[in-house]
Amino acid sequence: MDEAAPHTPSLPAEWPPVAVPGRPASPEAGLVPPSEGELALSDLRAQFQRYVVLPSEDALTAVTLWVAATHLQTAWQHAPRLAVVGPAKRCGKSRLLDVVTETVHDPLITVNASAAAVFRSITENPPTLLVDEADTLFGSAKVAEKNEEMRGLLNAGHQRNRPTLRVSGPNHEVSKFPTFAMAALAGIGDLPDTIMDRSVVIRMRRRRPGEKVAEFRTVRDTPALHAVRDRLVAWLVPLHATAMDLTPVMPVEDRAADTWEPLVAVADLAGGAWPEAARTACLAMTKHEAEQDQDNSALNLRLLADIRRAFAAEGNPPVIRTGRLLGILNEDAESPWPEYSDKGLTARGLQLLLKDYGIGSANRRFPDGCQAKGFTRLQFTDAWARYCPEPAVGPLPLPEPATGA
Repeated sequence: MDEAAPHTPSLPAEWPPVAVPGRPASPEAGLVPPSEGELALSDLRAQFQRYVVLPSEDALTAVTLWVAATHLQTAWQHAPRLAVVGPAKRCGKSRLLDVVTETVHDPLITVNASAAAVFRSITENPPTLLVDEADTLFGSAKVAEKNEEMRGLLNAGHQRNRPTLRVSGPNHEVSKFPTFAMAALAGIGDLPDTIMDRSVVIRMRRRRPGEKVAEFRTVRDTPALHAVRDRLVAWLVPLHATAMDLTPVMPVEDRAADTWEPLVAVADLAGGAWPEAARTACLAMTKHEAEQDQDNSALNLRLLADIRRAFAAEGNPPVIRTGRLLGILNEDAESPWPEYSDKGLTARGLQLLLKDYGIGSANRRFPDGCQAKGFTRLQFTDAWARYCPEPAVGPLPLPEPATGA
């Protein structure tokens, strides 16, 4: 009996091995057997597919490459954030973070941790920061102000050599603390713009009926995830010097290129189908986020115009109750506000949309003597004039002089 050929793990059907210069071809149709990098990334990709329904193939590629990139953090100039956001609960954000936690380099979970504790935990070989329910850190203006130091840490830590300075010790000496570390944040709704701009953004959705994933059980499933993690380490760590010298060709520029470069570099190290897949995901996902920014800007301008119409519908009073304003906005079936959330546009949503204009509700006294949360018309006049001025109405044209026959 002939001896059986040794089994070589293969990539999924959509990830066929391709010819890579410098690698010996297999006897089958001149194809090259997959590299260790291709196989390690394929294993990790399969684990995400097992437990989570991601919104697209591009998102699946991005998450896989981001996790792999954490194992070479000290080789990168920038530490991209992974922003896992969704419009509501039960979109799979926490489950995705569970799998990420067990496969990244040195996870540091920062639930309820102070900024001071976090930056004191970052060393020259940084951990991977993990923040679930990040919306509770930045959701309301009051809470966001309280956590401004954490936001500053996350912003500064995107780029190497941006330490934070603190006075410490009995002699009150100034000490430098490194901030550079990759971070994954999950939450409902978008995170602050400065964080989103530094992130690979994964926009999660609830599963449709019929979309099935495996249940995740920590004790049972963690060993398999750790095995994948160890395989990544064995492949990537010896490539540290090579990774430091890489300057991958990027399909985007500026901040987006800084954020995606580690992911594209990992794909180039793996070879096979990954380099093309990484650049395809980069282009598609950065374009989508740019469109989101444009949509959000248009939405904000729509809100200003609709609030002006709401004041006009009430006879342009000097002050209007927040509840009444929301009622008028949500009654307009032709506007986006009734579908803004499960409850339409809420007081919190209104506050967040108006934040960039420096407009907020406050306790007001109304003509009937009652006090309630509300807005004054004067608060909006500057924003209306700057962003959605009403068309100027000039004098009526004079009639043409009559001419005789």
